[in-house]
Amino acid sequence: MRVWLVFALMFLAACQPSGVDSSKPTSEGIPEQTGQSSDGSALGLRAGTQAFARAVARVEPVAERMCVRSTKGLNCDFKILLDDNPRKPPNAFQTLERSGRPVIVFTASLLARAHNDDEIAFVLGHEAAHHIKNHLARQRTNAIAGAVLLGNLATLTGAGAIGVQTAQELGAAVGARSYSKDFELEADRLGTVITARAGYDPVLGSKFFTRIPDPGDRFLGTHPPNADRVKAVRDTAAKL
Repeated sequence: MRVWLVFALMFLAACQPSGVDSSKPTSEGIPEQTGQSSDGSALGLRAGTQAFARAVARVEPVAERMCVRSTKGLNCDFKILLDDNPRKPPNAFQTLERSGRPVIVFTASLLARAHNDDEIAFVLGHEAAHHIKNHLARQRTNAIAGAVLLGNLATLTGAGAIGVQTAQELGAAVGARSYSKDFELEADRLGTVITARAGYDPVLGSKFFTRIPDPGDRFLGTHPPNADRVKAVRDTAAKL
């Protein structure tokens, strides 16, 4: 039961992020031109929120069409939300409602730090790609496999109940991370296609990676080096 509690915390609790505006952003009352800071600095919250609304209006329908065409039985009705809590760090993530509906959440601080519409659109395309590639389900499968494998090994070596439980939890953590870097690069490549089809520049959008901490190539790290991600975007865009 403890392992399943771990899974619930990892994959289900995020279905209802706290402090999230339940309304879907729209482009109503927002200028249609692409926003970009004149001096290459961050857009700020007001302009970033406007850029977010524009990106949702253009990227969401592209992502939903691609989802419908390339998947079977997957809920493709994206729900895109803004967490307006100013204390939340810059972040964007994809999760699922209990019904299976995909949810993408942006924090306000991420929007404020973006430099142009293309960066916001690319992050949105990337998160949509995670769902289209069914990464959450694949991650759960890997976590379960890891828990079973290490749990069985602990049992065979004579570990007690607590030892087996600890091994299962460790196996779940290792399994969940085993292909996470590959998943990120998959999402970068498909996100590049989505972003471009929505009329944005994914290469310009990928410059967002040059301003975030580089995770390097750590063992069991969840994200690949930033340079690898930028290369994946450039290589994919060159083929479009």
